[in-house]
Amino acid sequence: MNSIERRRVAFPVFSVVLVICFLLSPVECKTTSSTSPCKTKTDCDSCVRNAKCLWCQTNITCTDYPVSYILPPSSLCQLSQARWGVCWVNFEALIIAMAVVGGTLLVSITVCCCCCCCCRRRSQAGPDRDEERFARRREEVRQRTDERKAERKTKHDEIRKKYGLIPDTDHPYSKFENE
Repeated sequence: MNSIERRRVAFPVFSVVLVICFLLSPVECKTTSSTSPCKTKTDCDSCVRNAKCLWCQTNITCTDYPVSYILPPSSLCQLSQARWGVCWVNFEALIIAMAVVGGTLLVSITVCCCCCCCCRRRSQAGPDRDEERFARRREEVRQRTDERKAERKTKHDEIRKKYGLIPDTDHPYSKFENE
């Protein structure tokens, strides 16, 4: 594998690793608002409409989403009881669904990369069957042409000998040349 092919394979792999590391690392973001509109919400539907709010099913409270982490810590609310965005999906199911989708994407990208690399190697490895067959036919045609050419040459030489156009030293009745 040459350096260009390595770069083509390494770039998508590096990009995927970089995105995964970015998503799993804690983010240090500071909010400037001092008032918390989430504390006033009393039901799940009104709480999750605001993207900054998190509904906890265990203690039935609406709290500010902890922006310093991607996933809310278990001290705030259990993942199976936390709701964000919609009330019918908890964080546990969301993580599982994202893992399945991400895994499927990674596997499909890996399979595509492997297929592309294998096809490229196969095409660079040598001529395929069709090319070999055409080369064989070309060689056969060339050999037949050479054979016919040699046969024509021998016939023409015989005719030239017969009519004395080619000097033959073995022939006793050869033409005298005036010198």
